[in-house]
Amino acid sequence: MNLDEQDDFLEEEDVSELYEHYKIIADKGQSLLRIDKFLVDRVPNVTRNRIQNGIEAGLIKVNDKIIKSNYKVKPFDIITLHLPTPPRNKEILPENIPLDIVYEDDEFLIVNKPAGMVVHPAHGNWDGTLVNALVYHFQQLPHFKDGEIRPGLIHRIDKDTSGLLVIGKTERALSFIAKQFFDHNIERTYYALVWGEPKELKGTVNAPIYRSAKDRKVMDVYPLDSGIGKRAVTHYEVIKSFKYVSLIRCNLETGRTHQIRVHMKSIGHPLFHDVAYGGDKILRGNATGKYKKFVENCFEMMPRQALHAKSLGFIHPTTLKSVFFESELSEDFQNLLKKWEDYAE
Repeated sequence: MNLDEQDDFLEEEDVSELYEHYKIIADKGQSLLRIDKFLVDRVPNVTRNRIQNGIEAGLIKVNDKIIKSNYKVKPFDIITLHLPTPPRNKEILPENIPLDIVYEDDEFLIVNKPAGMVVHPAHGNWDGTLVNALVYHFQQLPHFKDGEIRPGLIHRIDKDTSGLLVIGKTERALSFIAKQFFDHNIERTYYALVWGEPKELKGTVNAPIYRSAKDRKVMDVYPLDSGIGKRAVTHYEVIKSFKYVSLIRCNLETGRTHQIRVHMKSIGHPLFHDVAYGGDKILRGNATGKYKKFVENCFEMMPRQALHAKSLGFIHPTTLKSVFFESELSEDFQNLLKKWEDYAE
């Protein structure tokens, strides 16, 4: 599945869908040949440099083992590739859209995406996206030469979710950081406002996720022994409760589509004003009088699901040291919390 073919409703993109997957079995008459040369002739639209970066990052294996670039393919070798989807910005128009760049170096940048901005051009959203803005930004860099620096999306968050995204600037960085996402070694924290007060201040939701059988536009959880869906684990902790709603911190062990939204709904605590998962209704308290009017005002104040990608941590592709980035809650989220604080008091 290519990025430009994906539905624009997706919130937390399943990382596996941002990869191109291949399995190649060498013929019985295969002569000894370096693996990069072997794969360039067999994988469409791939460069030798991209293959070498994939090998270095551990995204290419032979007989289920990590190999080096000088490995020579032998008869009956089973080669598997999980390459991050290459940037496709040749058709994307650069647009001078302001970006909130938290950090940038020669390998990657961290952007604090506002709510309301689509990440990648897709059906119904061909301009005004984060990628349009990134293409323009990269063209202004002193060392930009004929598209050598291109925005490589490593993950995505939904149009109506605010917060941090990491974008690879080189194929090496794209492969190196994407491998950490693929292996679930990224430290990711989200803040969410949910309906109700979870019984446990700390908890874990371990429930496979797959598309809903009733509505293909949303996801659903399935029993662990059902064999349906992909493994999905969310760790949550209550930061503060306001009686009818609670602010929680979520750490993702996996990164599935709509993971936080569907997991919190599954335990009876949908995200505040999450239209897709029922959070746009008054789920706690009597839906009458002044309280009803108060909640309706809150909905108007934050016309989206109350979800913010708060922090990101991973290993830097060049220094090989841990890096950590954090963002402030968006203004609408902060105002919403203040309103609930005042009401609770």
